[in-house]
Amino acid sequence: MTAVEYGGEAGLLAPGWSGSPAASATSDGAYLRALLDAEAALTRAQAALGLVPAEAAAAVAEAVDPGRFDIGALAERARAGGNPVIPLVADLTKAVGAEYGPYVHRGATSQDIMDTATMLVAARALDLVLADLGRTERALARLAAEHRDTPMPGRTLTQHAVPTTFGLKAAGWRSLVLDARDRTARVRESLPVQLAGAAGTLAAFGAYGAADPAALPEAYARELALAAPLLPWHTLRTPIADLAGCLAFTAGALGKIAVDVLTLSRTEIGELSEGSGGGSSAMPHKANPVRSTLVAAAARRAPQLAAVLYGSLVAEDERPAGAWHAEWEPLRDLLRTVGGAARDAAELTEGLRVHPQVMQQHLGLTDGLIVSERLSAELAPVLGRARAKQLLTGLARRTHSEHRTLRELLAEEPELKEAGQGVDLDDLTDPARYTGSAGVLTDRALERR
Repeated sequence: MTAVEYGGEAGLLAPGWSGSPAASATSDGAYLRALLDAEAALTRAQAALGLVPAEAAAAVAEAVDPGRFDIGALAERARAGGNPVIPLVADLTKAVGAEYGPYVHRGATSQDIMDTATMLVAARALDLVLADLGRTERALARLAAEHRDTPMPGRTLTQHAVPTTFGLKAAGWRSLVLDARDRTARVRESLPVQLAGAAGTLAAFGAYGAADPAALPEAYARELALAAPLLPWHTLRTPIADLAGCLAFTAGALGKIAVDVLTLSRTEIGELSEGSGGGSSAMPHKANPVRSTLVAAAARRAPQLAAVLYGSLVAEDERPAGAWHAEWEPLRDLLRTVGGAARDAAELTEGLRVHPQVMQQHLGLTDGLIVSERLSAELAPVLGRARAKQLLTGLARRTHSEHRTLRELLAEEPELKEAGQGVDLDDLTDPARYTGSAGVLTDRALERR
Protein backbone atom coordinates (compact mmCIF):
# COMPACT_ATOMS: atom_id res chain seq x y z
CA MET A 1 0.00 0.00 0.00
CA THR A 2 1.48 3.35 -1.02
CA ALA A 3 1.52 6.49 1.12
CA VAL A 4 -0.98 8.07 -1.26
CA GLU A 5 -3.37 5.14 -0.89
CA TYR A 6 -2.85 4.96 2.86
CA GLY A 7 -3.65 8.63 3.44
CA GLY A 8 -6.55 8.77 1.02
CA GLU A 9 -4.61 11.41 -0.89
CA ALA A 10 -5.63 10.62 -4.46
CA GLY A 11 -8.63 12.98 -4.29
CA LEU A 12 -11.11 10.65 -5.98
CA LEU A 13 -14.02 12.61 -4.50
CA ALA A 14 -12.27 15.97 -4.59
CA PRO A 15 -11.86 17.14 -8.21
CA GLY A 16 -11.68 20.71 -6.91
CA TRP A 17 -8.23 20.18 -5.41
CA SER A 18 -7.05 16.90 -6.87
CA GLY A 19 -3.83 17.38 -8.81
CA SER A 20 -3.45 20.98 -7.72
CA PRO A 21 -0.22 22.46 -6.36
CA ALA A 22 -2.08 23.02 -3.08
CA ALA A 23 -2.83 19.30 -2.85
CA SER A 24 0.85 18.52 -3.10
CA ALA A 25 1.74 21.26 -0.61
CA THR A 26 -0.65 19.82 1.99
CA SER A 27 -0.13 16.10 1.44
CA ASP A 28 0.99 13.70 4.15
CA GLY A 29 4.44 13.88 2.59
CA ALA A 30 4.40 17.66 2.79
CA TYR A 31 3.41 17.53 6.45
CA LEU A 32 6.19 15.05 7.14
CA ARG A 33 8.64 17.37 5.39
CA ALA A 34 7.40 20.28 7.51
CA LEU A 35 7.67 18.32 10.75
CA LEU A 36 11.23 17.36 9.91
CA ASP A 37 12.03 20.96 8.89
CA ALA A 38 10.68 22.13 12.24
CA GLU A 39 12.85 19.65 14.15
CA ALA A 40 15.98 20.48 12.17
CA ALA A 41 15.43 24.22 12.62
CA LEU A 42 15.02 23.77 16.37
CA THR A 43 18.43 22.15 16.64
CA ARG A 44 19.97 24.80 14.38
CA ALA A 45 18.48 27.62 16.45
CA GLN A 46 19.88 26.14 19.64
CA ALA A 47 23.26 25.64 17.98
CA ALA A 48 23.24 29.27 16.83
CA LEU A 49 22.81 30.33 20.46
CA GLY A 50 25.51 27.94 21.68
CA LEU A 51 23.09 25.63 23.46
CA VAL A 52 23.94 22.49 21.48
CA PRO A 53 27.03 21.51 19.48
CA ALA A 54 27.10 22.58 15.86
CA GLU A 55 27.79 18.97 15.01
CA ALA A 56 24.39 18.04 16.47
CA ALA A 57 22.65 20.44 14.13
CA ALA A 58 24.57 18.97 11.20
CA ALA A 59 23.69 15.43 12.24
CA VAL A 60 19.99 16.27 12.48
CA ALA A 61 20.07 18.07 9.13
CA GLU A 62 21.53 14.97 7.53
CA ALA A 63 18.94 12.69 9.13
CA VAL A 64 15.79 14.61 8.15
CA ASP A 65 15.36 12.96 4.78
CA PRO A 66 11.63 12.19 4.42
CA GLY A 67 12.45 9.06 2.47
CA ARG A 68 13.87 7.50 5.62
CA PHE A 69 10.53 7.60 7.43
CA ASP A 70 7.45 5.41 6.97
CA ILE A 71 4.38 7.68 6.88
CA GLY A 72 1.98 4.77 7.28
CA ALA A 73 3.78 3.48 10.37
CA LEU A 74 3.94 6.96 11.85
CA ALA A 75 0.20 7.39 11.35
CA GLU A 76 -0.56 4.10 13.07
CA ARG A 77 1.79 4.81 15.97
CA ALA A 78 0.40 8.33 16.40
CA ARG A 79 -2.69 6.81 18.00
CA ALA A 80 -0.75 5.90 21.11
CA GLY A 81 0.10 9.51 22.02
CA GLY A 82 -2.54 11.31 19.98
CA ASN A 83 -0.19 13.05 17.54
CA PRO A 84 2.47 12.08 14.96
CA VAL A 85 5.31 14.04 16.57
CA ILE A 86 5.93 11.49 19.32
CA PRO A 87 6.74 8.54 17.02
CA LEU A 88 8.57 10.84 14.60
CA VAL A 89 10.89 12.10 17.34
CA ALA A 90 11.64 8.50 18.32
CA ASP A 91 12.51 7.59 14.73
CA LEU A 92 14.51 10.77 14.15
CA THR A 93 16.47 10.29 17.36
CA LYS A 94 17.38 6.80 16.22
CA ALA A 95 18.36 8.07 12.76
CA VAL A 96 20.64 10.76 14.21
CA GLY A 97 22.52 8.23 16.30
CA ALA A 98 23.60 7.79 19.87
CA GLU A 99 26.06 10.71 20.03
CA TYR A 100 23.76 13.48 18.89
CA GLY A 101 20.34 11.86 19.30
CA PRO A 102 19.84 13.44 22.75
CA TYR A 103 19.78 16.90 21.10
CA VAL A 104 16.76 16.04 18.95
CA HIS A 105 13.60 17.86 20.08
CA ARG A 106 15.40 19.08 23.19
CA GLY A 107 13.22 21.31 25.36
CA ALA A 108 10.25 21.24 22.99
CA THR A 109 6.83 19.70 23.32
CA SER A 110 4.87 17.94 20.59
CA GLN A 111 2.60 20.90 20.03
CA ASP A 112 5.59 23.17 19.38
CA ILE A 113 6.63 21.04 16.45
CA MET A 114 3.13 20.30 15.17
CA ASP A 115 2.04 23.94 15.28
CA THR A 116 5.24 25.11 13.63
CA ALA A 117 4.96 22.47 10.92
CA THR A 118 1.36 23.53 10.34
CA MET A 119 2.50 27.11 9.86
CA LEU A 120 5.11 25.95 7.37
CA VAL A 121 2.52 23.98 5.42
CA ALA A 122 0.13 26.93 5.52
CA ALA A 123 2.84 29.34 4.35
CA ARG A 124 3.75 27.13 1.41
CA ALA A 125 0.11 26.63 0.46
CA LEU A 126 -0.71 30.35 0.77
CA ASP A 127 2.19 31.22 -1.52
CA LEU A 128 0.49 29.08 -4.18
CA VAL A 129 -2.91 30.65 -3.50
CA LEU A 130 -1.42 34.14 -3.80
CA ALA A 131 0.16 33.26 -7.14
CA ASP A 132 -3.18 32.05 -8.51
CA LEU A 133 -5.01 35.08 -7.14
CA GLY A 134 -2.49 37.16 -9.07
CA ARG A 135 -3.35 35.29 -12.27
CA THR A 136 -7.05 35.81 -11.65
CA GLU A 137 -6.64 39.50 -10.93
CA ARG A 138 -4.68 40.08 -14.11
CA ALA A 139 -7.25 38.21 -16.22
CA LEU A 140 -10.09 40.23 -14.71
CA ALA A 141 -8.24 43.50 -15.23
CA ARG A 142 -7.96 42.68 -18.94
CA LEU A 143 -11.65 41.81 -19.15
CA ALA A 144 -12.70 44.97 -17.30
CA ALA A 145 -10.61 47.20 -19.56
CA GLU A 146 -11.71 45.46 -22.75
CA HIS A 147 -15.41 45.60 -21.82
CA ARG A 148 -15.41 48.95 -20.03
CA ASP A 149 -18.35 50.12 -22.15
CA THR A 150 -20.00 46.82 -23.06
CA PRO A 151 -23.62 47.24 -21.95
CA MET A 152 -25.59 44.41 -20.41
CA PRO A 153 -28.69 44.03 -18.26
CA GLY A 154 -28.18 44.65 -14.58
CA ARG A 155 -30.12 42.14 -12.52
CA THR A 156 -31.54 42.56 -9.02
CA LEU A 157 -33.54 39.88 -7.22
CA THR A 158 -33.18 37.75 -10.39
CA GLN A 159 -34.94 40.30 -12.64
CA HIS A 160 -33.71 42.88 -15.14
CA ALA A 161 -33.18 46.16 -13.31
CA VAL A 162 -31.28 48.90 -15.17
CA PRO A 163 -28.40 48.59 -17.64
CA THR A 164 -24.83 48.15 -16.45
CA THR A 165 -21.59 47.16 -18.18
CA PHE A 166 -19.67 43.94 -18.16
CA GLY A 167 -16.54 45.98 -17.51
CA LEU A 168 -17.97 47.15 -14.17
CA LYS A 169 -18.98 43.60 -13.27
CA ALA A 170 -15.47 42.29 -14.02
CA ALA A 171 -13.95 45.20 -12.11
CA GLY A 172 -16.11 44.27 -9.13
CA TRP A 173 -14.93 40.68 -9.30
CA ARG A 174 -11.35 41.91 -9.42
CA SER A 175 -11.90 44.11 -6.39
CA LEU A 176 -12.99 41.08 -4.38
CA VAL A 177 -9.96 39.12 -5.57
CA LEU A 178 -7.68 41.96 -4.49
CA ASP A 179 -9.40 42.06 -1.09
CA ALA A 180 -8.72 38.33 -0.78
CA ARG A 181 -5.12 38.83 -1.87
CA ASP A 182 -4.52 41.55 0.69
CA ARG A 183 -6.01 39.54 3.55
CA THR A 184 -4.14 36.42 2.55
CA ALA A 185 -0.83 38.28 2.19
CA ARG A 186 -1.19 39.80 5.65
CA VAL A 187 -1.90 36.42 7.20
CA ARG A 188 0.96 34.83 5.27
CA GLU A 189 3.44 37.36 6.64
CA SER A 190 2.21 36.92 10.21
CA LEU A 191 2.36 33.11 10.45
CA PRO A 192 4.41 32.38 13.60
CA VAL A 193 6.56 29.59 14.90
CA GLN A 194 5.56 27.89 18.12
CA LEU A 195 8.21 27.23 20.74
CA ALA A 196 7.33 27.28 24.42
CA GLY A 197 7.80 23.87 26.00
CA ALA A 198 5.40 21.78 28.01
CA ALA A 199 3.18 24.52 29.47
CA GLY A 200 4.24 27.61 27.56
CA THR A 201 6.95 28.86 29.93
CA LEU A 202 10.16 27.88 28.05
CA ALA A 203 11.31 26.39 31.37
CA ALA A 204 12.99 23.33 29.87
CA PHE A 205 15.30 25.46 27.74
CA GLY A 206 16.49 27.23 30.89
CA ALA A 207 17.03 23.87 32.52
CA TYR A 208 19.21 22.88 29.57
CA GLY A 209 21.38 25.93 30.07
CA ALA A 210 19.81 28.77 28.08
CA ALA A 211 20.62 32.07 29.79
CA ASP A 212 17.75 33.77 27.98
CA PRO A 213 15.18 31.16 26.90
CA ALA A 214 12.91 33.90 25.57
CA ALA A 215 15.45 34.53 22.78
CA LEU A 216 14.93 31.04 21.38
CA PRO A 217 11.60 31.63 19.57
CA GLU A 218 13.16 34.53 17.64
CA ALA A 219 16.15 32.41 16.63
CA TYR A 220 13.77 29.61 15.68
CA ALA A 221 11.66 31.98 13.57
CA ARG A 222 14.75 33.18 11.70
CA GLU A 223 15.66 29.62 10.80
CA LEU A 224 12.24 28.99 9.27
CA ALA A 225 11.50 32.45 7.81
CA LEU A 226 8.33 32.65 9.90
CA ALA A 227 7.22 35.30 12.38
CA ALA A 228 8.29 35.30 16.03
CA PRO A 229 5.25 35.31 18.33
CA LEU A 230 4.96 37.74 21.21
CA LEU A 231 3.67 34.94 23.43
CA PRO A 232 3.32 31.18 23.14
CA TRP A 233 0.00 30.42 21.44
CA HIS A 234 -0.70 26.85 22.51
CA THR A 235 -4.17 27.95 23.60
CA LEU A 236 -4.18 31.44 22.06
CA ARG A 237 -5.21 30.36 18.57
CA THR A 238 -5.23 33.67 16.72
CA PRO A 239 -2.97 32.34 13.92
CA ILE A 240 -5.44 29.54 13.20
CA ALA A 241 -8.43 31.88 13.34
CA ASP A 242 -6.68 34.29 10.98
CA LEU A 243 -6.06 31.46 8.54
CA ALA A 244 -9.69 30.41 8.79
CA GLY A 245 -10.86 33.93 8.10
CA CYS A 246 -8.68 34.72 5.11
CA LEU A 247 -9.29 31.32 3.51
CA ALA A 248 -13.05 31.45 3.97
CA PHE A 249 -13.13 34.99 2.59
CA THR A 250 -11.02 33.97 -0.41
CA ALA A 251 -13.34 31.06 -1.15
CA GLY A 252 -16.33 33.38 -0.97
CA ALA A 253 -14.72 36.03 -3.18
CA LEU A 254 -13.95 33.45 -5.85
CA GLY A 255 -17.37 31.90 -5.34
CA LYS A 256 -19.04 35.20 -6.24
CA ILE A 257 -17.31 35.10 -9.63
CA ALA A 258 -18.29 31.46 -10.09
CA VAL A 259 -22.00 31.89 -9.36
CA ASP A 260 -22.22 34.89 -11.67
CA VAL A 261 -20.59 32.89 -14.46
CA LEU A 262 -22.87 29.94 -13.77
CA THR A 263 -25.91 32.19 -14.06
CA LEU A 264 -24.78 34.08 -17.13
CA SER A 265 -23.68 30.92 -18.95
CA ARG A 266 -27.06 29.20 -18.66
CA THR A 267 -28.36 28.06 -22.04
CA GLU A 268 -31.23 30.55 -21.98
CA ILE A 269 -28.91 33.45 -21.08
CA GLY A 270 -25.60 32.68 -22.77
CA GLU A 271 -23.90 36.01 -22.09
CA LEU A 272 -20.73 34.22 -20.93
CA SER A 273 -19.17 30.82 -21.45
CA GLU A 274 -16.16 29.00 -20.11
CA GLY A 275 -13.24 28.66 -22.45
CA SER A 276 -13.38 24.89 -22.37
CA GLY A 277 -16.42 23.34 -20.76
CA GLY A 278 -16.64 19.83 -19.40
CA GLY A 279 -18.52 17.00 -21.01
CA SER A 280 -21.45 14.91 -19.86
CA SER A 281 -21.51 11.13 -19.47
CA ALA A 282 -24.97 11.00 -21.07
CA MET A 283 -25.46 14.08 -23.27
CA PRO A 284 -22.90 14.59 -26.04
CA HIS A 285 -23.99 18.16 -26.75
CA LYS A 286 -23.15 19.57 -23.33
CA ALA A 287 -20.20 21.81 -22.42
CA ASN A 288 -20.68 22.20 -18.70
CA PRO A 289 -19.13 25.16 -16.80
CA VAL A 290 -16.98 22.85 -14.72
CA ARG A 291 -14.43 25.36 -13.42
CA SER A 292 -17.22 27.58 -12.10
CA THR A 293 -18.97 24.58 -10.59
CA LEU A 294 -15.88 23.49 -8.67
CA VAL A 295 -15.19 27.01 -7.40
CA ALA A 296 -18.80 27.38 -6.28
CA ALA A 297 -18.58 24.04 -4.47
CA ALA A 298 -15.45 25.20 -2.66
CA ALA A 299 -17.17 28.40 -1.58
CA ARG A 300 -19.95 26.35 -0.01
CA ARG A 301 -17.56 24.05 1.88
CA ALA A 302 -15.16 26.65 3.21
CA PRO A 303 -17.38 28.37 5.81
CA GLN A 304 -18.13 25.10 7.57
CA LEU A 305 -14.45 24.16 7.71
CA ALA A 306 -13.62 27.61 9.03
CA ALA A 307 -16.32 27.24 11.69
CA VAL A 308 -14.49 24.25 13.20
CA LEU A 309 -11.31 26.30 13.41
CA TYR A 310 -13.11 29.21 15.05
CA GLY A 311 -14.62 26.75 17.52
CA SER A 312 -11.14 25.64 18.50
CA LEU A 313 -10.44 29.10 19.92
CA VAL A 314 -12.16 27.75 23.02
CA ALA A 315 -9.06 25.88 24.21
CA GLU A 316 -8.72 25.20 27.91
CA ASP A 317 -5.67 25.48 30.20
CA GLU A 318 -2.12 25.86 28.85
CA ARG A 319 -2.44 22.95 26.47
CA PRO A 320 -5.86 21.75 25.28
CA ALA A 321 -7.33 18.28 24.99
CA GLY A 322 -9.24 18.04 21.75
CA ALA A 323 -9.44 21.66 20.60
CA TRP A 324 -5.94 21.56 19.11
CA HIS A 325 -6.44 18.10 17.64
CA ALA A 326 -9.73 19.15 16.04
CA GLU A 327 -7.94 21.75 13.91
CA TRP A 328 -5.64 19.53 11.89
CA GLU A 329 -7.95 17.94 9.33
CA PRO A 330 -10.31 20.90 8.67
CA LEU A 331 -7.35 23.27 8.29
CA ARG A 332 -5.72 20.99 5.75
CA ASP A 333 -9.07 20.55 3.98
CA LEU A 334 -9.53 24.33 3.94
CA LEU A 335 -6.05 24.94 2.52
CA ARG A 336 -6.66 22.33 -0.14
CA THR A 337 -10.16 23.50 -0.95
CA VAL A 338 -9.16 27.14 -1.35
CA GLY A 339 -5.94 26.24 -3.14
CA GLY A 340 -7.90 24.21 -5.66
CA ALA A 341 -10.49 26.97 -6.04
CA ALA A 342 -7.76 29.54 -6.67
CA ARG A 343 -6.31 27.34 -9.40
CA ASP A 344 -9.73 26.83 -10.99
CA ALA A 345 -10.61 30.52 -10.75
CA ALA A 346 -7.40 31.44 -12.56
CA GLU A 347 -8.18 28.98 -15.35
CA LEU A 348 -11.79 30.16 -15.47
CA THR A 349 -11.05 33.85 -15.80
CA GLU A 350 -8.14 33.40 -18.20
CA GLY A 351 -10.37 31.45 -20.58
CA LEU A 352 -13.69 33.21 -20.02
CA ARG A 353 -15.55 34.11 -23.21
CA VAL A 354 -17.79 37.18 -23.29
CA HIS A 355 -20.67 37.51 -25.77
CA PRO A 356 -21.50 41.23 -26.13
CA GLN A 357 -24.04 40.65 -28.91
CA VAL A 358 -26.12 38.46 -26.62
CA MET A 359 -25.91 41.05 -23.87
CA GLN A 360 -27.12 43.66 -26.35
CA GLN A 361 -30.06 41.47 -27.40
CA HIS A 362 -31.05 40.92 -23.78
CA LEU A 363 -31.24 44.64 -23.14
CA GLY A 364 -34.39 44.59 -25.26
CA LEU A 365 -36.12 41.67 -23.55
CA THR A 366 -38.36 43.97 -21.52
CA ASP A 367 -39.35 46.03 -24.59
CA GLY A 368 -37.66 49.13 -23.25
CA LEU A 369 -38.78 48.92 -19.63
CA ILE A 370 -35.18 48.52 -18.54
CA VAL A 371 -34.82 52.31 -18.89
CA SER A 372 -38.06 53.21 -17.08
CA GLU A 373 -36.07 54.66 -14.18
CA ARG A 374 -34.40 57.13 -16.53
CA LEU A 375 -37.66 58.01 -18.22
CA SER A 376 -39.29 58.70 -14.89
CA ALA A 377 -36.55 61.15 -14.00
CA GLU A 378 -36.35 62.78 -17.43
CA LEU A 379 -40.10 63.19 -18.00
CA ALA A 380 -40.87 64.58 -14.54
CA PRO A 381 -39.79 68.13 -15.48
CA VAL A 382 -41.83 67.88 -18.71
CA LEU A 383 -45.05 66.34 -17.42
CA GLY A 384 -44.79 66.74 -13.69
CA ARG A 385 -43.64 64.00 -11.35
CA ALA A 386 -47.04 62.50 -10.58
CA ARG A 387 -48.18 62.50 -14.21
CA ALA A 388 -44.89 61.03 -15.43
CA LYS A 389 -45.19 58.15 -13.00
CA GLN A 390 -48.83 57.57 -13.91
CA LEU A 391 -48.05 57.58 -17.62
CA LEU A 392 -45.11 55.18 -17.38
CA THR A 393 -47.02 52.79 -15.12
CA GLY A 394 -49.81 52.59 -17.69
CA LEU A 395 -47.43 52.20 -20.61
CA ALA A 396 -45.55 49.44 -18.80
CA ARG A 397 -48.76 47.43 -18.61
CA ARG A 398 -49.44 48.04 -22.28
CA THR A 399 -45.99 46.82 -23.38
CA HIS A 400 -46.94 43.44 -21.93
CA SER A 401 -50.52 43.29 -23.12
CA GLU A 402 -49.97 44.73 -26.60
CA HIS A 403 -46.47 43.29 -27.20
CA ARG A 404 -45.14 46.66 -28.29
CA THR A 405 -42.04 48.54 -27.23
CA LEU A 406 -42.07 51.37 -24.77
CA ARG A 407 -40.49 53.58 -27.44
CA GLU A 408 -43.44 53.00 -29.79
CA LEU A 409 -46.02 53.74 -27.13
CA LEU A 410 -44.26 56.88 -25.96
CA ALA A 411 -44.13 58.21 -29.52
CA GLU A 412 -47.94 58.07 -29.67
CA GLU A 413 -48.51 60.03 -26.48
CA PRO A 414 -50.07 63.46 -27.22
CA GLU A 415 -48.44 65.03 -24.16
CA LEU A 416 -44.99 64.14 -25.43
CA LYS A 417 -45.77 65.29 -28.94
CA GLU A 418 -46.74 68.65 -27.50
CA ALA A 419 -43.39 68.81 -25.70
CA GLY A 420 -41.79 68.81 -29.14
CA GLN A 421 -38.02 68.86 -29.49
CA GLY A 422 -37.55 68.80 -25.72
CA VAL A 423 -37.93 65.01 -25.67
CA ASP A 424 -35.47 62.81 -27.59
CA LEU A 425 -37.11 59.41 -27.39
CA ASP A 426 -34.30 57.63 -29.25
CA ASP A 427 -31.79 58.77 -26.65
CA LEU A 428 -34.06 58.25 -23.65
CA THR A 429 -34.98 54.69 -24.58
CA ASP A 430 -31.50 53.46 -25.59
CA PRO A 431 -30.25 51.16 -22.81
CA ALA A 432 -26.62 51.64 -23.89
CA ARG A 433 -26.96 55.34 -23.04
CA TYR A 434 -28.08 54.67 -19.51
CA THR A 435 -25.11 52.99 -17.86
CA GLY A 436 -24.50 55.91 -15.52
CA SER A 437 -20.93 56.19 -14.23
CA ALA A 438 -20.10 52.54 -14.96
CA GLY A 439 -17.13 53.50 -17.12
CA VAL A 440 -15.73 55.94 -14.58
CA LEU A 441 -16.20 53.44 -11.76
CA THR A 442 -14.43 50.77 -13.81
CA ASP A 443 -11.50 53.11 -14.44
CA ARG A 444 -11.32 53.94 -10.76
CA ALA A 445 -11.34 50.28 -9.80
CA LEU A 446 -8.55 49.49 -12.26
CA GLU A 447 -6.30 52.09 -10.64
CA ARG A 448 -5.98 49.77 -7.63
CA ARG A 449 -2.86 47.65 -7.73
